[in-house]
Amino acid sequence: MKTVKDKQVLVGADFAGFPLKEVVVEHLKRKGWTVTDIGVRSADDEDPEMFHRIGLKVGAKITEGEFERALLFCGTGMGIHIAASKCPGVHAGVVESVPAALRAITGNGVNVLAMGAFYVAPQMGKDIADAFLEHSLGDGYEWWPNFYEFHKLACDELDTFDYEEFKRNGFEVKRLGDYPIELMDKPETV
Repeated sequence: MKTVKDKQVLVGADFAGFPLKEVVVEHLKRKGWTVTDIGVRSADDEDPEMFHRIGLKVGAKITEGEFERALLFCGTGMGIHIAASKCPGVHAGVVESVPAALRAITGNGVNVLAMGAFYVAPQMGKDIADAFLEHSLGDGYEWWPNFYEFHKLACDELDTFDYEEFKRNGFEVKRLGDYPIELMDKPETV
């Protein structure tokens, strides 16, 4: 598997996300990343692949264990992330800010992060990619008691989720455990 530890990442974009993808890829390469780009590879491609086809291809490479993480780009980030999410084991999210990217990876274990070129400025895209690729689930961004355990449990339950079993169980999730967590204000001492 190509991992973030080894500075390996997969990217994909449709025609609308192409300009943002290019800026982010150039930034990552300057930082020593090996970037595998599955397209779209040209702004003037005569027959560019549609967003959902790129999303499915990226999702499949995550499902098949070829890559640990990926970045996706389309106009809004929404459609391409929905497509990638159809693949088992893909936890995709759409973000438009660094705090959202940090929460996506540290709290939700997202392995595919999508951005919308209509909403994310080039510098923000670079900063979002850095936040996503330089952090991991539970690495300390969050200060809440039991934050990691609570979210790791959610990731584990989602990884083992079987819709037919869920349906047979009266639409109740097969629980692997529980961790208490509550909303609270950030302590002044943190």
